[in-house]
Amino acid sequence: MAIKVVVFDVGETLVNEDRLWGRWAAYLGVEADVLRSTLDEVIANGEHHRAVFERFSPGLDVEGARRDRAARGDIDIFNAADLYPDALPCLRTLRRHGYVVGIAGNQSCDAETMKRLGLEADFVASAADWGVEKSNSTFFARVRETAKVPASSIAYVGDRLDNDVLPARAAGMVAVFIIRGPWGRAHAKRPELVQANLVVAGLAELPHALARFSVT
Repeated sequence: MAIKVVVFDVGETLVNEDRLWGRWAAYLGVEADVLRSTLDEVIANGEHHRAVFERFSPGLDVEGARRDRAARGDIDIFNAADLYPDALPCLRTLRRHGYVVGIAGNQSCDAETMKRLGLEADFVASAADWGVEKSNSTFFARVRETAKVPASSIAYVGDRLDNDVLPARAAGMVAVFIIRGPWGRAHAKRPELVQANLVVAGLAELPHALARFSVT
């Protein structure tokens, strides 16, 4: 069945989170390179990314720390400068080619925020909206319900095997793995990579890869 809907993860798929991690390093009083290497270690161990905070500040109330940062004018949210350069062109190309485009990730985001960033999507949702996070199967069921097409007509694009590729495949979707960011680079070395229906190095490749997949 041809792909009709393309749904994107947010962090490290559309948005480069490097600056955001750098700001956390500053808040925690550690060198940015040290924090990033710790993140790589956490990913390699299969731990949740919040384990990074435990390494440097055990028991840290992360949400409280976000509020503290915001009160100082240091807001933990991405902006247009954090978008990967290929994000906007890819979404525009896909919509021009007739695909329905969705954005659905664990990060809290809304349609108005995405619009301000220039990300043109037909629907936007998040784990906060749905009350369930990836990799829970209910998240992907909500993606299918929102897309209003069979799962086999949906391509889900993400940078993680555990949160994106494997659960998307289990839900019957076309699972697209993008090799970038700390998770993408680490997960590209894992044997489960063979379960991705498509593997791309960047979003510029995606429209052609989807078109080719739909006719094979």
